[in-house]
Amino acid sequence: MASLGRASHKPERPRPLSSPSSASLTSPLRNSGGGVAQPPPHSVRNKTSASSNSRRSVTPTSRTPRSLPLDYDQESERVRVAVRIRPKNAEDLSDVDHADCVELQPELKRLKLRKNNWSSESYRFDEVLTESASQKRVYEAVAKPVVESVLDGYNGTVMAYGQTGTGKTYTLGRMGKDDASERGIMVRALEDILAATSASDTIEVSYLQLYMESIQDLLAPEKTNIPIVEDAKTGEVSVPGAEIVKIRKLDHFLKLMQLGEANRHAANTKMNTESSRSHAILMVYIRRSANEEEETNQETGMAAGRQGHHVLTIRKSKLLIVDLAGSERIGKSGSEGHVLEEAKFINLSLTSLGKCINALAENSPHIPIRDSKLTRLLRDSFGGSARTSLIITIGPSSRHHAETASTVMFGQRAMKVVNTVKLKEEFDYESLCRKLETQVDYLSADVDRQQRLRENETNELKKFLKEFENSSAEAEKKFAVRAELLQKENTHLTSKIKEMLQELDNQKEENKVLIDEVVRLATSLKDIKCLGEDNNRLEHDLNDAMNDLKHQKDQNLILCDKVARLEMNSQNDKQKQLEDSAYQRILAVTTQMYEEKIADLTKKIQEENAHNSSAEEEIEKMKKQVADCHRLLEESQVENSKYRKALADTTKMYEERIESLNQRVEDERVHAGELKEELNSTKNLLREHQNSSKVGAEKEMGELRIRLQEVHQLHEATTDELRLLHIQNKNLESEKAILKNELFAVRLTLQEEEKRRKEAETELIHLIKGVPESEDGFEVNKEKAPYVNENITKSSALRSPQSSHKSSRSRETILNQRNTITKICEEVGLQKIVSLLESEDLDVQTHAVKVVANLAAEGINQERIVQEGGLDALLKLVKSSQNATILRVASGAIANLAMNEMNQGLITNRGGAKLLATAASRTDDPQTLRMVAGAIANLCGNEKLHTVLKEDGSIRALLGMTRLGNTEVVAQVARGLANFSKCESRRIMKGHWSGRSLLMEDGGLSWLVANLKMASALTRRHLELAICHLAQNEDNARDFINCGGVKELIEISNESSREDIRSLAKKTLRLSSLFRGGE
Repeated sequence: MASLGRASHKPERPRPLSSPSSASLTSPLRNSGGGVAQPPPHSVRNKTSASSNSRRSVTPTSRTPRSLPLDYDQESERVRVAVRIRPKNAEDLSDVDHADCVELQPELKRLKLRKNNWSSESYRFDEVLTESASQKRVYEAVAKPVVESVLDGYNGTVMAYGQTGTGKTYTLGRMGKDDASERGIMVRALEDILAATSASDTIEVSYLQLYMESIQDLLAPEKTNIPIVEDAKTGEVSVPGAEIVKIRKLDHFLKLMQLGEANRHAANTKMNTESSRSHAILMVYIRRSANEEEETNQETGMAAGRQGHHVLTIRKSKLLIVDLAGSERIGKSGSEGHVLEEAKFINLSLTSLGKCINALAENSPHIPIRDSKLTRLLRDSFGGSARTSLIITIGPSSRHHAETASTVMFGQRAMKVVNTVKLKEEFDYESLCRKLETQVDYLSADVDRQQRLRENETNELKKFLKEFENSSAEAEKKFAVRAELLQKENTHLTSKIKEMLQELDNQKEENKVLIDEVVRLATSLKDIKCLGEDNNRLEHDLNDAMNDLKHQKDQNLILCDKVARLEMNSQNDKQKQLEDSAYQRILAVTTQMYEEKIADLTKKIQEENAHNSSAEEEIEKMKKQVADCHRLLEESQVENSKYRKALADTTKMYEERIESLNQRVEDERVHAGELKEELNSTKNLLREHQNSSKVGAEKEMGELRIRLQEVHQLHEATTDELRLLHIQNKNLESEKAILKNELFAVRLTLQEEEKRRKEAETELIHLIKGVPESEDGFEVNKEKAPYVNENITKSSALRSPQSSHKSSRSRETILNQRNTITKICEEVGLQKIVSLLESEDLDVQTHAVKVVANLAAEGINQERIVQEGGLDALLKLVKSSQNATILRVASGAIANLAMNEMNQGLITNRGGAKLLATAASRTDDPQTLRMVAGAIANLCGNEKLHTVLKEDGSIRALLGMTRLGNTEVVAQVARGLANFSKCESRRIMKGHWSGRSLLMEDGGLSWLVANLKMASALTRRHLELAICHLAQNEDNARDFINCGGVKELIEISNESSREDIRSLAKKTLRLSSLFRGGE
């Protein structure tokens, strides 16, 4: 064994570099490549010449190396095995009797396994990880090379194997929510893959579990028993029914992992509190585009390359991370029942895996790959084309030396398995075809668009040219009409100017006459001014004369003689003054007349001057208008010439542009023709290479189109729905205000109803408290219980008159009690009474459960009690109540309900049997135990519930209730065992059951034999019936012989007080050959 460990790191068989044709001759169990050594991811393809009629394989191409690199390692394709030892747990530390059996030498990559203090064996592994190794160290040593290989296009597998409780799930599946350093291989691998891929790459995951040889989907628990599909050509294994989820972010993956772990089966065993009961398999699918180098492009010589189009290659790789369930020994794990069945399937699948690895390591011609679904799923991982890394986990304690040695030897054998690593690449002709079709469609659309654009431009140019011609013609017409109008206006203005010039001449002549008259008038005015000056002089003289006259008047006073003369002179002077005043008046009138005439002449002259100036201005305006007309005519002629020139230039430009567009369209047509020819050649090539997958591709494209239409329709429907939701939101907001008001009103109504309910509850409590109570506070119905009221004439005959009187009084009390309870039920309602079972008032709850128990004693009320939720409320009381009275009465009520076969199924389906077993274990009250035993005894009378009662521990609990020795409890237990054995005997006779009785495992027969002679008459009858019915099962014969049951059966056949029981015992002894021998 030591020599095997030392030599295990070397491959046993050579791996010659062979061609793909030689690889196809190897065994199909090695995935058509068991003998081909494939280079690491840095290898390149051989030169291949592809013709148009060559067929393209739809499977990934395996690439053989053109030349081996200098650093090529022949062991690079061997299964790499690392060993990890878990730290000591509390059990290992407390176990001083068992020392460590493992010694690690990580620097030498060796492990020493000690058999005892003087003997040990050394084994070499690829990596030896101590108990202090971090999760990151484990990932980098075990899984990171595989992950990098998967990113390069190779399949990879990381698997953990070991005894249960040694840390496999911790190593692989730890999510590290609180501490990122605790993350396992699964999370770290996805983290590296997401970091190394781009948005164009596709990453998809599936998470499965192999549970009891059934493949189940951990991401979609409803998918169970998923089939495995194998490709008949390539031998590749797939699980098409599994849920595949696309991953973009690590948080999304963590949520999926959490969902999967929640759905994975686990159980609590002695070896591990969270023991995985299934093999978990995480499948990661990676699809990446491979960027070919120029050298590789030149070497391929593909037709597409010659045409200038690079044929893309797609690298499809798959990573399997397998968390195997731990191997376990039943004696150490303590598995039983369903957990035991799980352990059997786990060990069976691990045994099949070990057989396959042994066969591969020994170069066996037959590999038992189909013995288990696990080996079928791992077909590519061992002896296939995947790069595989295995980590085995062990514990340090020598107490598990055998399991540790088995795990180490499994790893040693796995190191001998050599895989043929292949690069999974295929030419993406479909993508190229779609790209070319898209390009042709785009170019066709571009040509059509250019042609439509050219036609639109031509139409626009024609329209613009026509509009320009129309506008030019209209402009010429307008210019001609305007020229004629200007000519006419010019002629009219010329004639008008002549008339105005003539009138101006006439005005000048009149002005000359007026000027002459003005000159004459000015001369007359000068004369008048001279006359005025003379008048002034005369006035001055007159003034002097008046002064002289005054002087003379003074002298006249002195000179009297001169008065007459002076009077004569004064008269003459007055006459002169009158003449002078008349002359002055005439002069003033004449002056005024001449001044008015001069003013009129001056005004006329001014008017003539103004008229002349306006006429001159008008003439100037007319001259200016004539000049403007001449200028406009010249400008219009210049502009017209410019328009003609621009029109000629534009026409020439558009003709040149149309000619260039025509040339471009011709070029595009030629290019489109070339592309069509190229597309046709590519389609021919694709058709020739893809005859086998054409139908599937068309179907897939059709499905994609349908899905696209569905998505489009869904988008439209979602848009419409969103609009409706907006409208509904507005309506809801408007209704919200209404509902607030209604809610307020409802609250007021509820408050009033709450008051009325409290009043009704108070009244109901008073009524319930007024109910007369029996000894137990309720009545247990025994009319339908098997073996209770059969032939008890002997006991009734022995009763005294006093006891008969008491019995009649008891019956009267029960009758009154029933009438009172019926009245309460009619007045208050059963629903109200059932609701009081959940009351917080202990007193109210006690009285309510008593009323329900008495109602349940009558079969007519049982269905209503179950419909109103009474059964659920009673089970809740049994589960949670700490009050002994409530527990006792609730158990009795359940016992009454268990008289009905339909109610029996409801009780067990809702966990009632387990609750009753638990209640029996937490009380020592004889009356409570009697009620619980009665309920279980009634359930034992239903043969369909026997397995459930056994699994829920009800049979064990029923036998355990006799620990106090109470006769009434013992009687109920005996009745339950009699019911159970009778129903079981009936099932055997009908052929519905075979095998040893379920009562044997819990010691039922031993208890029956031990209590047979100590029991009362009624209890003894139940015990005798149970023994007789158990004896009818031949599979129980050995148990009867071992525990003395045959002797008791013989005594029953001779001494039983019941004739039917004696006959049954004799018949059983007569029919059984084993019993006849014992007899």
